[in-house]
Formats: sequence, structure tokens, C-alpha cells
Amino acid sequence: MGEIKKIPGQPILSQILELIPGQLIHAANRKHKANRYYKTLSFRVHLVSMLYGVFSYCNGLRELCEGLLACEGKLSHLGLDKAPARSTLSDANSNRHYQVFETIYYGLLRRYHSFISDSRLKGLSIRNLKVIDSTTIQLFSEILRGVGRNRLDGARKKEASKYMRSWMPSAG
Repeated sequence: MGEIKKIPGQPILSQILELIPGQLIHAANRKHKANRYYKTLSFRVHLVSMLYGVFSYCNGLRELCEGLLACEGKLSHLGLDKAPARSTLSDANSNRHYQVFETIYYGLLRRYHSFISDSRLKGLSIRNLKVIDSTTIQLFSEILRGVGRNRLDGARKKEASKYMRSWMPSAG
């Protein structure tokens, strides 16, 4: 009986990695010689680590490596024996050429282009397109001049009281 790979309890990152064919990773690795100078960090481990960082919303290598280290006992489903060191990932990011990742991206784009929403927009008209301008408009800036934070020199009170007197009806 065949193995069922789409199990609801399976981690999301491993489900996403199943969508990236191993042949594509191997071909990109071979084409760009991505493992040529790396003894401890294979290209696949580098790719999995970077994808983990993207899907975990990591802001830096320190956060990524600490997240991987916290999950170290549970990384076997990703094909990782242990979490890579921060210095190793940093060296790989600075020395491994970006074109290997670009090759994988374009390979995935060719394979899944019919599922991506941008590819479905070719036949649509732009009649119903609405463009929203997000520039800031200062409404009532003259009326609300006295509203806001106090200035450091205390000039707000003087300016506001002078301004409010001009709006008040004169007695007489």
C-alpha cells in the first residue's frame, strides 16, 4: 500500500517542502556547484533553514538559529540532523551565489504557474480597477493648530490662545 503524504497533522513546512521536487534542488545544486566549498552545510539544509526563517517570520539569523535550535529534536521531518550554526549560515548567505536560489524559484514558477493568482489575470480587463492615493491630507490644520503635543519651549499655549482669540466673537 502506498504511503499517504498529505496527513493533516504533518507540519506545514514539511508540506511546503514536498512541493519542491528533489530533482529541482539537485539540478540547481549541480548547475551552480552550490556545495563546492561547503563541508558542513549542504545546499538543501541551507534552503530548508532559509524557508524556516521565512515561514517563521524571523527578522535575523540569530532569531532563525535560535528557533531551529529550540526545535532541534523535531527537525527530522525536514531532513535536518541538527540546527546549523549562525556563523555557518552567515558564511553560506554571503558566499553561496544567489543564482542557485533563483534557479529553484524559476523552476517552481514554471511548474506551478497555473496555480499562482498573477497568472490568472492575463485575460481580465482593468475597467473595474480602483487606484487609491495614500498621501496624507492635512484637514483642518488651521482650526486644530492648538491640538497636539506641547512644544519644548512652551510656545503652544501662547500660540493657541492667540489663535483662539481670533475665532472668538469680540465683545462690544
